[in-house]
Parts: sequence; C-alpha cells; structure tokens
Amino acid sequence: MNKGKQREEMKNTLAGLSKEQYDEKSRQIHQALFSSAEWERARIVGVTVSRMPEVDTIPIIEQAWLEQKLVAVPKCYPRDKSMKFFLLRGFDELETVYFGLKEPDPTRTKPCEKSAIDLILVPGLVFDKRGYRIGFGGGYYDRFLTDYTGKTVSLAFKEQVKDELEHESYDIPVSTIMTDESTYDCIAGE
Repeated sequence: MNKGKQREEMKNTLAGLSKEQYDEKSRQIHQALFSSAEWERARIVGVTVSRMPEVDTIPIIEQAWLEQKLVAVPKCYPRDKSMKFFLLRGFDELETVYFGLKEPDPTRTKPCEKSAIDLILVPGLVFDKRGYRIGFGGGYYDRFLTDYTGKTVSLAFKEQVKDELEHESYDIPVSTIMTDESTYDCIAGE
C-alpha cells in the first residue's frame, strides 16, 4: 500500500476517535513522556504545535515551561522544504500559516540551533515498531534529522503503530515511540 493511501486510511481511523478517547489517550501518552528518561534529561525540547488528529502537544509545551525547560517550535519553509526551530516563550508568539498550522513568528522569537535541542518530538501519521514513520507528506523532518544527534521520540495512539512499514533510504527512524499502551525502543536494524 502506498504512503498516500496509508495516510488517508489512518486519518479515517483517527477521525473515528471520540473527543473523550482522544483526550484520555493523549493524557496517557503525556504521562509516559513526562516519566521518561528522555524527558527528564532534556533541557531544550523541540515540538510542533499539534492539531487534530495528532496527539495534543499543548499540555507538553505547558509542562516544559512549568519545569523550566526551553521549548523550540519548528517553522517550515515550503520553498526549499527546510525547517528551523525557534524558542517559544508564550503562545502569543505563534502565527497561523498554511493549512491552519501554528508556527513561531520569526520576528518575535529567537532561532534555536539544531545542536542545542536535546529532544525532538517527531510528528507523524503511521509508525512501525522500528521507528520508521509516514508523516504528513512534506519530508521536512527527514531532511532536518539527517545530521541531528539528539534523542527523537514520536508520540502516537496505539492505532497508529504497525508492525512494519516500507521505507525509503532517506527515511530517518525515531529512537522511541510512546503510545497510550506501550513504549517502543526502536532499533531499525538496517
């Protein structure tokens, strides 16, 4: 099955979650993240501002601030499919861009070097237990992660994790996937 079809299939599956299921599953994933060594060690956390059907990241950003962690949020540049992270101190520093996405306003935030980010929460729609993922189709994270040396974690509902996905040579697996039921230490033995 091609990536486009898998994306659509997963969007339909996630659309079937009730608001109560979505909230409860997100809470369980937050608890798993907040009790993890990756979270504990991270001083700067890279995270997108989620929107349905992704795991809710607003409470993650708020918890990071509460724990005096720095929050770096990505801004995508469609022209060259690149991405840069900016330090976010408040939700009022966000702007709404294409497709209703919330990204940092670069005129109100400071850039954050890739090497300074300890933990990046990598979004996606479909994942496999080896850490490979099907994202939303832009390829931004695969490009960004090519020379990233920090920890990568994806947060997903259990429905989003499959045994194995086909992947391309340029696909970068994440090191850990945390769901509402399990945590997978991913070793993409390739």
